[in-house]
Amino acid sequence: MSDGAASGGPRRRGRGWGRDVGVVLRAVGPHPGLWWASAGAFRRMARRGWWRRAPFLPLPGDAYWRFRLETAYGGDGATGELTADDVQAYVRWCQRSRPRRG
Repeated sequence: MSDGAASGGPRRRGRGWGRDVGVVLRAVGPHPGLWWASAGAFRRMARRGWWRRAPFLPLPGDAYWRFRLETAYGGDGATGELTADDVQAYVRWCQRSRPRRG
């Protein structure tokens, strides 16, 4: 089995970070009111010690991301299609559920 998801490897066949990051950027980019909430959500999802491992970006771990997609869309997590509407709904939920400081 050479599929990254089945072998526990870092990449899933046919699904890389590029597509998902693109969906997130297109969903949040045009909405400045969501930028801080999305940055906070992104920071909370980043894998621990992300600065010590390539690609040296604060991305969620593959297993965690697969779990998030599986709980959102069902199936095995590799077939769920992340949509801009879902990203915006999640970030707005994060905005509403986080306590305001001040």
